[in-house]
Amino acid sequence: MRSRTLIIVATLGVAVVAGAAGGVYAYDKGRADRIGNGVTVDGISLAGLSAAQAHAKLDRLIIQPLKRPIVVHHDRSTWSLGAREARIAVDVDTIVANAVARSREGNILARTVRNVTGKSLDADVKPTVTYSDAAIIRMLDKIRKGVDRKAVDATAKLSAAGISTTNSRTGLAVRASVLHRRIRSAIVSTTADRTFIARTRKLRPRVTESDLQQTYGTAIVVNRNAFRLTLYKKLKIARTYSIAVGQVGLETPAGLYHIQNKAVNPAWNVPNSAWAGSLAGTTVPGGAPDNPLKARWMGIFAGAGIHGTDAIGSIGTAASHGCIRMRIPDVIDLYDRVPVGAPVFIA
Repeated sequence: MRSRTLIIVATLGVAVVAGAAGGVYAYDKGRADRIGNGVTVDGISLAGLSAAQAHAKLDRLIIQPLKRPIVVHHDRSTWSLGAREARIAVDVDTIVANAVARSREGNILARTVRNVTGKSLDADVKPTVTYSDAAIIRMLDKIRKGVDRKAVDATAKLSAAGISTTNSRTGLAVRASVLHRRIRSAIVSTTADRTFIARTRKLRPRVTESDLQQTYGTAIVVNRNAFRLTLYKKLKIARTYSIAVGQVGLETPAGLYHIQNKAVNPAWNVPNSAWAGSLAGTTVPGGAPDNPLKARWMGIFAGAGIHGTDAIGSIGTAASHGCIRMRIPDVIDLYDRVPVGAPVFIA
């Protein structure tokens, strides 16, 4: 009788244990696709959700925000990069599978205790967002094309008509590398602002109007056909003088030169030329009656220069042996206004 009682008690005990084990198994199986407490995806809680529910929530809170276009403004222009063109993609199936896998960590008893007691897993699953960086670069190229402009240098052109100038212009360049970094950071974020202003930097010209005024602070333009010498100061006409130029066969040389030297009452180093006659190769002192270089001298090229003359009747003609002749009062006036190194353009 005693043995029978023990058998009954043992049988009941086994039944209770078996029932409890079966309950644990059934409970655990029922939560096979449920996500545990404390499991998040980029901070989004999925606790207690089924895989399907988690998928729907992630679609709403991750996929949809990532589909918002990237928009860039500059002045009145706008560029847009859509999710399809940017090839933005998130593998939600894998994310949910990873969240479920984290929830199933441990043995059946540990899982059951954790789920029954509500213990947190403290597990954050990071989503992987992929996109086409080439698409961003294409967008940046379009923005550059619409915004960038080269700096333009100021120019000065010397001709028989005088000095003509064009103004400089400041250029502009998009700060593309900065914008690229900001877009790359925002394109994978569900909360970042996806609208940007294309910031720019100014491109300074290498030559400005001020630079030209320094370069051509004093300049001379000689128009041989008009028998005119024009003095410019800071690109503006200061004085105009009548002159004589070289005769046929001994023309005043055309081109751009500079004042090489200056002298008051210069000596005349007579060239070894047939036209010089008996004076060829000699030096005639400054101020001598037979010295044709009167009052002032401004050398420009290979023995040719600007000087005064007492042959007043030659002014307005091609009469010299290559030099530029001026009336004596005029050459004295010009001399004090022109420094060595000043450009001389002869047309």
